[in-house]
Amino acid sequence: MSVDEVIYFNEKNGVPGKVSVNDKAALEQLQLINELGEEEKSILLKLIETFVSKKRFKDYLQKNIAAL
Repeated sequence: MSVDEVIYFNEKNGVPGKVSVNDKAALEQLQLINELGEEEKSILLKLIETFVSKKRFKDYLQKNIAAL
């Protein structure tokens, strides 16, 4: 999935929505990521997903340990 597909996911799937990035540096980074080759984009997106999954798992564990 390309960065464009992520950013415009709702528009392409018929779900109205607006994407707003207040942080100019983050917007510039996203634009530069979109200019990378397919292999580099794929690697970068896998890294991002790894960190997101790690955070979700950590939050899940903390929530369930607190419930004990």
